[in-house]
Amino acid sequence: MSKVNVAKNVLLPGDPKRAEYISKRYLSNVEKIDEEHGINGYTGIYAGKELSVIGSGMGIPSVLLAANTLYDYYDVETIIRIGTCGTAQEGVNIGDILIALGCSTTSGINRNTFDDRLFCPVADFKLLSTAVEVAREIGVNVKVGNLLSTDLFYELTADTKNNLWWDFGVLGVEMEGAGLYTEAMKYNRKALMICTVSDSIITRVGMTPKQRETTLHDMITLGLNTIEGFSC
Repeated sequence: MSKVNVAKNVLLPGDPKRAEYISKRYLSNVEKIDEEHGINGYTGIYAGKELSVIGSGMGIPSVLLAANTLYDYYDVETIIRIGTCGTAQEGVNIGDILIALGCSTTSGINRNTFDDRLFCPVADFKLLSTAVEVAREIGVNVKVGNLLSTDLFYELTADTKNNLWWDFGVLGVEMEGAGLYTEAMKYNRKALMICTVSDSIITRVGMTPKQRETTLHDMITLGLNTIEGFSC
């Protein structure tokens, strides 16, 4: 596999269309670097620094493949995932921005790796601290806590045993964070997940696909400025 120009810092949306949107709106001197498997990647300049924006696809297996390739093959230092999530947590509303301190999961992938023992993947503390400080500086309200990474998109409801996740303070549910944090810890690199709440499991109301693609400015800006302001 021939190498392409991937920056040391990567913004990782799941949706390849969002990667294209970010590169066109926020970066300069953009070069398209990858379109294998229908996943778009771009490298450009943000605030004077080189940055890549790459779509990972959905689910833990996809993000594991993306993160492993970026950390191991391209020697990437920092990945910030920006995505959407659902919630059934009281006090968390559509449009809220969540930062994952750690990721619970229903996936069995880490059980395979750790011989059926439990492993707790967590964010890089310095990167998380930078994101919280940047959020204050740019006037974006964030909530920091535990998120849930699930294998099944339609698994959770608001009125079953899954209430335990919300009873124990989980803020939201998505499909990639536990995989990303695990790979970062494996390679001793930096990772952070920032999500905008796009769906309510309680009301079944959510953003439209167009809104998901184009109206997540605060989250994207937070991710970009966190990378720009972060010093390893």
